[in-house]
Amino acid sequence: MAGEKNSKLNSLLKTWPPGTVAVVPWLEKLGVYQQLAYQYERAGWVKRVGRGAYTRLNDTVDWPGGVHAFQQQLGLSIHVGGKTALELKGLGHFAAIGEGAYLYLFGSADEKPPGWFLKHDWKRRVSYKMPQLFDGKPGLGLTSHSYDAFSIQISSPERAILEVLHLTPGEQSVEEALLLIEGLATLRPKLVQELLECCRSIKAKRLFLALAERCNHAWLKKLDLSKVQLGKGKRMIVSGGVLDPKYQITLPRQVGK
Repeated sequence: MAGEKNSKLNSLLKTWPPGTVAVVPWLEKLGVYQQLAYQYERAGWVKRVGRGAYTRLNDTVDWPGGVHAFQQQLGLSIHVGGKTALELKGLGHFAAIGEGAYLYLFGSADEKPPGWFLKHDWKRRVSYKMPQLFDGKPGLGLTSHSYDAFSIQISSPERAILEVLHLTPGEQSVEEALLLIEGLATLRPKLVQELLECCRSIKAKRLFLALAERCNHAWLKKLDLSKVQLGKGKRMIVSGGVLDPKYQITLPRQVGK
């Protein structure tokens, strides 16, 4: 019996990517049922990080290892997006990063991050958004971000900036959004075009185009805006601002000039 337990443990450790969380449904697929997991915990092989979730005892696991678990082991379509995705790509120079910063996750109303992930102290404030931004193409603009032994799904910069702007000015200022867009000189126009065509947020699209014009990025000239629905009427982004006559949105005076 002890030999069988050790054999399962060895098999588990070979399959379990370092730096990640293991959840009970995934463990059970490997033949490690709840009672056996308890025994491994008592024996000091694994450590519980929440209900139904474990790490190796001496393993260092940060939030990406938790995201990997609910994406790959639980099959959730929740992804890392917004400013967090830009940060991972080295493009979030003006976003708050490190301990205490927000971890932006995006998904649908019929899913939510598991309780063990939300309750664990990742040194980040988890913000889960369910905007349903892209009609008919929920996976458009998602990409794989690799770590040493695993990967997670995050927004590409093209998608991430639209997620940021959807949350502007509530979660960040227009001035900060402009600074982020200034760093996006290499966006892929084809993907930007696709995202704009199916993006449901009129505010995000208008703000994206108005701020991109102020940065004079080369990719902007390759877009066909005749295919992008920008709605009708004026939209007030900030009170007391300046109206952008082309995109009919009010911007802060220092941005709207």
